[in-house]
Amino acid sequence: MTGVTLEKAVKTYGNVQVIHGVDLEIADGEFCVFVGPSGCGKSTLLRMIAGLEETSAGKISIGSRDVTRVDPAERGVAMVFQTYALYPHMTVEENMGFGLRMNGHPKDEIKRKVAEASRVLKLDDYLKRKPAALSGGQRQRVAIGRAIVRGPEVFLFDEPLSNLDAELRVDMRVEIARLHNEIGATMIYVTHDQVEAMTLADKIVVLRAGRIEQVGAPMELYRNPDNKFVAGFIGSPSMNFLKGRVVEGGVEVAGLGGAVIATGVALPGAGRDVIVGLRPQDITLSAEPSALKVDITEQLGGVAYEYLSTPTGEAFVAESKGDDAIDSGTEVKVRFDPARVMFFDAETEARLR
Repeated sequence: MTGVTLEKAVKTYGNVQVIHGVDLEIADGEFCVFVGPSGCGKSTLLRMIAGLEETSAGKISIGSRDVTRVDPAERGVAMVFQTYALYPHMTVEENMGFGLRMNGHPKDEIKRKVAEASRVLKLDDYLKRKPAALSGGQRQRVAIGRAIVRGPEVFLFDEPLSNLDAELRVDMRVEIARLHNEIGATMIYVTHDQVEAMTLADKIVVLRAGRIEQVGAPMELYRNPDNKFVAGFIGSPSMNFLKGRVVEGGVEVAGLGGAVIATGVALPGAGRDVIVGLRPQDITLSAEPSALKVDITEQLGGVAYEYLSTPTGEAFVAESKGDDAIDSGTEVKVRFDPARVMFFDAETEARLR
């Protein structure tokens, strides 16, 4: 197994540049997740690593090899797509071993590698079935097994769980995490679902418009985002953002009744606008007369989310333990630890530290 390095990687389609000089290093055995909104370039970047998209400029290395102009079949990668792409007339065993058979591997070797992949993915009971007799999650495991038997240096996953229902997505997330722990391979995974990113990744790469916004471990990005985009994208529910204005003693937040939040960070001059960021998990609501009222409460059992509108029209979400949830229509006061509040420049959206 080996790592992947991108140096000033660029992708253009005609006169349109979609990947803008990406520099990234993925260590040997690391589980790296590309995350970002639709159209941010994460799948394009993955396909450039696979060789399915030509790299317009820059360099891509796998281990010590420069693979920028190397054919996909020679790069030592295996890709698992959003669609399973299984042969319907073949059994699970035949599907998993198909690539090795096409490359002329001995039957005994194919049988051994398929058996090992089947053990890892718990497919032993399904080897003689055809895809039509499998669930969606089982089919995706077969597609992953087909990649495992090739013994690649790097595994590439392009939104492999997006076609599954919610329960299967959770099951398959666990399966993929177990797979990485067991075989220790370098894995690069694309998703727009930040929950998948947080639960699977050793390293998250947050992309926007073909550029890297921030790279780091999941909790590093959660606790210490560089800008408003990363702060809002990492974490569920998303961070609340309210308009603030610098005044003597801190930041005044009109949406919270003119409350002034003391801050220890460097702020622009008095009268300047800033953005105040506060995570739903850091908020406590109490039922007291106030200009704030709970519009809707989502009771999910162990946890509940209260949705409010501020007097200035800004949306606001708080998270409570299920038993402590406050009913819709209740007037509430908002409490939080000022040390947990983040501030962002209103123009550049960069974090103020």
